Amino acid sequence: MDENNPVVQLCVKGTQAEFAGDPDKAHALYQAAWVAASNDFEACIAAHYVACFQDDPQEKLRWNQIALEKAEAVSDGSVKDFYPSLYINIGQSYESVGNTSEAKRYYDLAAKLGLPHQLT
Repeated sequence: MDENNPVVQLCVKGTQAEFAGDPDKAHALYQAAWVAASNDFEACIAAHYVACFQDDPQEKLRWNQIALEKAEAVSDGSVKDFYPSLYINIGQSYESVGNTSEAKRYYDLAAKLGLPHQLT
């Protein structure tokens, strides 16, 4: 990832805020990243982090789906290594809303890319 990218920088700062115990600041930084995103790569990264802060399982699923849709629109391969994480997050979201068949499908996709995960 390009560490000089402003959206990536906002997400890094958000992660730092999370680790420092300031979830409100982290959430605000991730939202700012989403607003600042100017292409599908940036939107994918920002949506991934915004999803983490959704309390409602349906909203978390929606944001994870947005992240995947944006990743699929990136044609240069820059998000290729991000797919296993995206699939796991979508699987977990489906599992949290009670759709275990879709959860398993996404866990299987992640496993095919080297990141195995099981239904909980």
